[in-house]
Amino acid sequence: MTRNVQKIKVEYGDFQTPLELAERICDKLVQLGVNPDIIIEPTCGIGNFIQAASHFFPFANRIIGIEINPSYLNNIKEQDILADTRIEIQCNNFFNFDWSSIIYQLNKEILVIGNFPWVTNSQQGYIGGNNLPLKSNFQNHNGLDAITGKSNFDISEWMLIHVVQWLQKCDGYLAMLCKTSVSRKILSYIHSQKLHLAYCATYKIDAKKYFDANVDACLLFCKFDSNSKNYFCDVFDSIENLDSYRIGYRHNILIRDLATFQKLEKLYNKKSSIKWRSGIKHDCANVMEFRQIDGKFVNGLGEIVDLESTYIFPLIKGSSVANNQIKTTNKYVLVPQTFVGESTEKIKESAPNTWKYLDKHGHLLDKRKSKIYQNNPRFSIFGVGSYSFSPWKIAICGLYKKLDFRLIGKIDEKPVIFDDTIYFLGFDDEITANQTFENLNSTLAKDFYSSLIFWDEKRPIKSSILNSLNLAVLRELLV
Repeated sequence: MTRNVQKIKVEYGDFQTPLELAERICDKLVQLGVNPDIIIEPTCGIGNFIQAASHFFPFANRIIGIEINPSYLNNIKEQDILADTRIEIQCNNFFNFDWSSIIYQLNKEILVIGNFPWVTNSQQGYIGGNNLPLKSNFQNHNGLDAITGKSNFDISEWMLIHVVQWLQKCDGYLAMLCKTSVSRKILSYIHSQKLHLAYCATYKIDAKKYFDANVDACLLFCKFDSNSKNYFCDVFDSIENLDSYRIGYRHNILIRDLATFQKLEKLYNKKSSIKWRSGIKHDCANVMEFRQIDGKFVNGLGEIVDLESTYIFPLIKGSSVANNQIKTTNKYVLVPQTFVGESTEKIKESAPNTWKYLDKHGHLLDKRKSKIYQNNPRFSIFGVGSYSFSPWKIAICGLYKKLDFRLIGKIDEKPVIFDDTIYFLGFDDEITANQTFENLNSTLAKDFYSSLIFWDEKRPIKSSILNSLNLAVLRELLV
């Protein structure tokens, strides 16, 4: 595959749905009682959904396919698909097409079906792609959320939101292949906007088998009417499986397992008195982190450095916490502040070698791209506070798909510092730390957390989830 062809494939999120899968999906929709008057596939590709729909929905009056790629349309024209006079194919761009000319004038039961591009806007930017909607802050992110990357989104998310908006004005169905994470974002959007939703379900598909893609994917099915507001989703392991569990909203948050959460809801705490913190963020590992080799500190540039011990602390990273490698470490980190925004000027007097080192490598620290470092003291870090220096900590890595808490004490008589993949609680005494550690490893605590965690996410364990457990109530229940 040439580089240009590969670029086009990425730009358009080009995962053509095999006819076998399209037929299985249409068969499932028939089983669910879907019987539309109009079928629309907004990005019909080579036409497999169009072909399957024409077979499984013989009573549909119109089947409309829109596609931006003319070579795919030529492929459709070369087949017998267009012998069905109900089928209409147009060459057009989803982002420019006037969908109201179809949706709002039909006044019929509509099924929107298909497979939108599996690509994010940041991937588009990376390859220089133009297959994007007009730029807008449709997720309403602001401040640090936008700065730190939450404004990145799947193109399919934007497209699905628009389909949902169309279907608010008519009785209709949505049946779309997408990433599982995107399906939850659509449910969250519907909930946040208090839109109409009669029913929602997802059916896991084998993305590796059908698309050679290592991603959690599903068929998202939604039924819309003019009055229902049912903000839940039944989750099935496959299109054929009849067993499911239900995700949905409680306390204005999305719950992964409603049944389990309802049993343990007394453990839920809106305002936690004890707060899980994240580790330190510095964005310059070559300068700020060291390995101890033969008793000497070596930075990421390969330089042997001689610094005062004042600002040097043992470092444990997420992988070490996940793998229970917490008793010793040969990694260390320079922590120039005790709280966010603290002046670093005092280092000149208290640790002159450290100051000279930071000043020597200041050009690298000054080039850190994140806006959080702007208008802050030179050499600033984030995620630091009095809690960072607690002698006892309970830690867990947010990136791993397991609830493994670790109890960690000092190393070399100094408090341990974590990277920003870690969440932790700090304690001043070992007895309280041990008691809390035992409580967190109880079946009650792990069942509660598991009811909230979506394990297919990139960072499944979040501080908001960890902080939602009422530790005081947990202690009472475990006595």
